[in-house]
This record gives sequence, C-alpha cells and structure tokens, in this order.
Amino acid sequence: MIDQTERIAFDLDGRPVAATVATNRLLIDLLREEFGLLGVRAGCDGGVCGACTVLIDGVPATACLMLAVEVDGRRITTIRGLECADGHLHPVQRAFLEERAFQCGSCTPGMVLLASALLAENPDPDEETIRAWMSAALCRCGGGGAILRAVRRAAAVMREAR
Repeated sequence: MIDQTERIAFDLDGRPVAATVATNRLLIDLLREEFGLLGVRAGCDGGVCGACTVLIDGVPATACLMLAVEVDGRRITTIRGLECADGHLHPVQRAFLEERAFQCGSCTPGMVLLASALLAENPDPDEETIRAWMSAALCRCGGGGAILRAVRRAAAVMREAR
C-alpha cells in the first residue's frame, strides 16, 4: 500500500499552523508529536476515557478517533489554548485549581475542555446536565465531587462576569 499525504492548515490554539500528514494519521499523534502538545493525553485509544479531548470549532472531540486530515480549515483548542487573551487562566482552569479537582492529572485537560464547552453552550447548567457532559471523560482517581464543584464555581464566576 502506498502512503498518501495531504497538506492541511488549521488554527491551533489561536495561531495558524500547517502540516503535511499521512491520510491515516490520527489527530492525537499530530498534536503530540508534531506540535508538542502533551496536554492532549493518550488514554484508552478508543474514545472512551476522554483524556484526548480537544475542542474543534468549540465542540468537544476525541483526538484519538479523529484523522488529522479532518481538521483542515478548522479551529482546534487544546488545554494550552484555553487561557484568556490577557494571559490569565480561564475561569474553568482557575476553578479546577481552587477546588482541587484533579489528582493524577491524566483526565484534567479533557475535563477542563469539556466543562468550558458546556459553559459556553449553557451558562447555568443544572447538576444533571453537568454530570451528563462530564461523563464523556473518566476520572480514575475519584475526583468527581471536586470536579462538579469546580464546574459549578466556574459557571458562577462566568455568569457574574457577563
């Protein structure tokens, strides 16, 4: 079989980038190996754990199941691109720190991105909605209570700032 490549260009954490990729290369491999974004975590390699979650045009996606060629012309946000324009942490990042909503840190980038996407779509989610959204990522350390508190805290901060 002949390897085929394609030139792609996309916005990565607020800056334009380009790469020539094999048409069968996974997005997670491109982000980690070519761009050094180790916050896009490799977990289950099956789209179940959520550690590799990124935002594509603001919508959560699992980078371990997506081909790199699929992001041509799109906007990708990783945990590194979430901080505010003034250099401060995003309210969700700050809330995760304040609530100590992390232990080993493996799920944290994906959880933070899921929570930020939720709050962008729904600034005042109820607990059931938060649980449903956050179930797209697994915390193996048992940090669920702190994660819920962090999402609620971030939601309150973001509503107040509006």
